[in-house]
Amino acid sequence: MATPRQLVRYLDEYVIGQENAKKVLSVAVFNHYNRVRANLSMMQDEEAEQGWDNLPSEDPRYAAVAPASIHPHPYRMPLPSMPLRSRHAFPLFEKSNVLVIGPTGSGKTLLAKTLARVLDVPFSIHELKISQAGYVGDDVDMCIQRLLQAANWDPQRASMGIVYIDEVDKIAKKNGPGGTEGNRDVAGEGVQQALLRMMEGSVVTVQAKGGAEASPIGGESRSRPPHRNLNVGGPRPDSYSIDTSNVLFILSGAFVGLDTVIKRRVSKGSIGFTANLASKSEDDEVNSFMPFFTPNKRSIPNVLDHVEPSDLVKYGFIPEFISRLPSLATLAPLTPEDLRRVLTEVRGSLVSQYTALFGYSGVEIRFTGSALDEICHKAAERGGGARGLRGIMESLLLEPMYEVPGSTVRHVLITDAVVRGEESPLYWRKGEAPAFWAAWAEEEEKRSSRAPS
Repeated sequence: MATPRQLVRYLDEYVIGQENAKKVLSVAVFNHYNRVRANLSMMQDEEAEQGWDNLPSEDPRYAAVAPASIHPHPYRMPLPSMPLRSRHAFPLFEKSNVLVIGPTGSGKTLLAKTLARVLDVPFSIHELKISQAGYVGDDVDMCIQRLLQAANWDPQRASMGIVYIDEVDKIAKKNGPGGTEGNRDVAGEGVQQALLRMMEGSVVTVQAKGGAEASPIGGESRSRPPHRNLNVGGPRPDSYSIDTSNVLFILSGAFVGLDTVIKRRVSKGSIGFTANLASKSEDDEVNSFMPFFTPNKRSIPNVLDHVEPSDLVKYGFIPEFISRLPSLATLAPLTPEDLRRVLTEVRGSLVSQYTALFGYSGVEIRFTGSALDEICHKAAERGGGARGLRGIMESLLLEPMYEVPGSTVRHVLITDAVVRGEESPLYWRKGEAPAFWAAWAEEEEKRSSRAPS
């Protein structure tokens, strides 16, 4: 098992910034491994202790063993008696579920997908489109069913997996018309109650699609240590019972408008001649909610770092649900410098993707440094974080991707004037590579001359 420091180094190759969130998730995953290993050891010890007491003496196979008197060795230390030791299937270490809060495009889903590549336990990612049972939408049991599918229908491995639920802010209680004060809120508090029981630890019965054909035959689960099988004597052979006591839940969401709740709590009013009165613009800022695409320019830095459980309760979550999420990680909006690194440095960067995409057509595309800076500034103004970069790149490269395939063009150059829409992309045909490289070098020299010394 990789250490938390090694997991953070692996995440650094794909995700820019968000150091605190990386540490929280790495520590949560590392502790999850240790907790599962300790709980399995405890269950094996209990099965070993109960093994001799439960031998059926009437069975002829045990006739030579059961009547025998077994005495301890005179020089062997006796085992300490543990009268208070529980015989139930409670976990030795309780889990610490994680709540990740951050604006859209800051890397929440990418962190989860990157962790899923390196982990050895089943990992399922579920976008929250669920409602109460009996209404349109998926039930909460769908999260465990997808985890079981990720475990290749092995209930033992599924009971030790990790469930990542995205867009959890969608299940906040809705007040006012159409919410809990009006109609029934089938996608709000009811879903929170169902997820609460699942996160706390319960046995969930999952129907297997395809019946007995979906059951695992051989595979990795055969070499696993013995585990308490909840599926013995089940109602049907095509159903599985999963104990969620050892399943780690990681929940994330953009929580649009949560910063307004935090500002209202942090800002303290006063009365008197020396009172600090807020200006009208500040009042409008407090009373207005954040847009869907959170701007990368932050007037008040790290507002979400001051979030408290009471803010989440005011946002629309019940206190019992928030108390099951002791670990909290907040993500900050990406700065233009972070966006530049997303474009060029991380594995699978956008520049490398589009370079390879044009390379399949035998075309070389280059971006000048000024063009990359202009793209990042435009994405910062538009908002949306790293997702806004792809939208800008798609609109910027629409004409080259339409004109170049099947033509004689072999080189494409994108400058800052092209990003601003002042010029068209520059093209060179086969055999004009020296002129292409000379034009790119000239643009880089202009950029270096404009840079402050």
